[in-house]
Amino acid sequence: MKTLKDVRVGETVTVKKVLGEGPIRRRIMDMGITKGVEIYVRKVAPLGDPMELNLRGYELTLRKADASMIDVE
Repeated sequence: MKTLKDVRVGETVTVKKVLGEGPIRRRIMDMGITKGVEIYVRKVAPLGDPMELNLRGYELTLRKADASMIDVE
């Protein structure tokens, strides 16, 4: 499965499933990352972490560890 961590800069993907359990999953969902949301990867920091995303009309910075818990298509 492809995760958000594997998406390249400039690509737009759709969230298929949010993995993880408990407070981590809740925090990701509270940021607006839920099933069916389109995410555009705007840029990635020079050392690869974090990544900047556009979704639901706002910008979000997310660590790669958290991005690996989001399945996309």
